[in-house]
Amino acid sequence: MKTLRSGFISKFGRATACSLAVAALAAAAPALAAWEPTKPVEFVVPAGTGGGADQMARLIQGIVIKHKLMKEPLIVVNKSGGAGAEGFLEVKGAKGDPHKIVITLSNLFTTPLATGVPFNWRDMTPVSMMALDQFVLWVNAENPSKTAKDYLAAVKTAGPSKTKMGGTGSKQEDQILTVGLERASGTKFIYVPFKGGGEVAVQLVGKHIDSSVNNPIEAVAQWRAGQLRALCVFDDKRMSYKTKVTDTLSWSDIPTCKESGVPTDYTMLRGIFMPAGVSKDQLDFYVNLLKKVRETPEWKDYMEKGAFNQTTMSGEEFGKWLGIAENRHRDLMKEAGFIAK
Repeated sequence: MKTLRSGFISKFGRATACSLAVAALAAAAPALAAWEPTKPVEFVVPAGTGGGADQMARLIQGIVIKHKLMKEPLIVVNKSGGAGAEGFLEVKGAKGDPHKIVITLSNLFTTPLATGVPFNWRDMTPVSMMALDQFVLWVNAENPSKTAKDYLAAVKTAGPSKTKMGGTGSKQEDQILTVGLERASGTKFIYVPFKGGGEVAVQLVGKHIDSSVNNPIEAVAQWRAGQLRALCVFDDKRMSYKTKVTDTLSWSDIPTCKESGVPTDYTMLRGIFMPAGVSKDQLDFYVNLLKKVRETPEWKDYMEKGAFNQTTMSGEEFGKWLGIAENRHRDLMKEAGFIAK
């Protein structure tokens, strides 16, 4: 009995010593680092330069660099061909590649519906909704119309298809909204498509078009300079930003189109996606990166200057929102006759 007990104690002692040694080694070993990019990350913009998506992508790039949020470079690449299909198909074809991300507008839904291109948002991995973008009805500052009601009355008086409405792309958000505006007000425009919102604003300043439904950030410089006039915002309520942008007006001073007797509203997605087939660690890296971006003063300043709706979401919540938004766009495009046959 004495021998058995002594042997047990001896074995127990050796086992304990082994366990302590393993624990000590584990404590001394560095913890496994979370995934992070190991080479430059391509940031695809499925739209032209100067527009809202391009501006947001380049701001994110600048914030990441300034605050050293990522060790590897973030490189913005514009791929606007086929109403953004070029950019979406590239990301779809990059399955499993964590070194490629894309910023999306609502052309995420409209482009495949309008063109029949083999792409759906489910072919990518949703990362984060960064914000929702507003639409404003703009005219040249020298236009005699001071309100949306005045302007639409003038469009009616001019007669069908005598007034030019500029927008980004064809059968996308701007043209869908133009069709909605026509039906709500009994007017008819000649819709003129351009590659990006920056170009649209320039064309309106030059009076090559009569109006536009540009996002706030795409026309704010021309509004501040007194070259454009904002008539109404296509939302259920006024924008909340009260800081003066022009000498006399803030974003909150712009009435809703509904206030002006035009029952039409629409907001646009600004979201970030990755290719399909990435790991949870890789997805988490970008979710956390973008969260850090949104916490910076530069981002908050950009949100106010661009009069964004600061709704954000990720994960399952974002996926549900995307499904609902897809159905709404399908209904709007079907009504407008824009779905590819």
